[in-house]
Amino acid sequence: MKRILTIFGLSLLSLLLPISAGNKTEKLKEAMFYQKLDGKKVACQLCPRYCIIANKKRGFCRNRENREGKLYTIVYGKPCSIGKEPIEKAPFYHLLPGSERITLATVSCNQRCKYCQNWDISQSSLEDARYYEARPEDIVAIAKKYHVNIICFTYTEPIVFYEYMYDIAKLARAEGIKTCVVTGGFINPKPLKELCKVVDAIKIDLKGFDEKFYEDVCGSQLQPVLDACKIVRESGIHLEIVNLIVPTLNDDTTKIREMCKWIKENLGKDVPVHFTRFSPNYKLTNLPSTPITSLENAIKVAEAVGLKYVYIGNIPGHKANNTYCPNCKKLLVKRLGYSVPENNIKNGKCKFCGEKINGIWTL
Repeated sequence: MKRILTIFGLSLLSLLLPISAGNKTEKLKEAMFYQKLDGKKVACQLCPRYCIIANKKRGFCRNRENREGKLYTIVYGKPCSIGKEPIEKAPFYHLLPGSERITLATVSCNQRCKYCQNWDISQSSLEDARYYEARPEDIVAIAKKYHVNIICFTYTEPIVFYEYMYDIAKLARAEGIKTCVVTGGFINPKPLKELCKVVDAIKIDLKGFDEKFYEDVCGSQLQPVLDACKIVRESGIHLEIVNLIVPTLNDDTTKIREMCKWIKENLGKDVPVHFTRFSPNYKLTNLPSTPITSLENAIKVAEAVGLKYVYIGNIPGHKANNTYCPNCKKLLVKRLGYSVPENNIKNGKCKFCGEKINGIWTL
């Protein structure tokens, strides 16, 4: 989802002062998941790119820098966007419906999606952006001050500020605050398994279902993302999947059916799946917005395959924004835009027939 660069609350402004582009501070933190090599080189092991980084150079994501044979994360404590928004905007539909979330992002990404809505920060370096100084404990304090029960790492790619996210999540859990991650899922198994121990929910953008699409449009690979989906599901934390349908590029019904079958067989039929409308942006302004009929056809395909919870995104007011009981078919969660005027899930079950509904419904 498109982010709004924001900071809220007068007292918060006094706590977090904006740093101008180019005025990078030197409060660095040593990175996790890397190996030291000869000649002061390092091998980053966070994502499937396995960047070999020479001294005084950075990896593909722009956020991890080699200083004399040690790898550092240069964006730790330097968010470029902090805000407060509905959890439905993420979108998470099976995570505390109607709740607000603190949103948090730093610059950059480890993919290069041609349609990125937040390209101005996802494709930027720290020197090119305004950011705030905010320690992990500051972010948790913000959530507590504004009585927000969820912190959401989103908008760019949380994987590239892994250490910052990880430390915030640990502190948040100790305070009873839930954390969730909106990610492209392009991460190696070991760091992902460690992340799953400290966060409560992960939404993975499964951008397409063939390697060529990932290579041509996203500048990455499909298989590591599929592996990530399985790891999150096996970890037991809450998982939702989003597929942005881009006209002419990943809207083939055969591929959508293959993807839905894979989800059912590998993740389970109760994993929420969102088919989201594409809008022209960044390097793909030549394509039209996704026709609503394409999204509705994807819903039909997914339901025919046997997926229980399938949604349409970026079409406010569409009935496929709502949650229905897969057993009795009654309306469970009604959504109007990002508001939730009706919720008929009680203790994790349909209040009408008692069907168990996958998700996190209470704190």
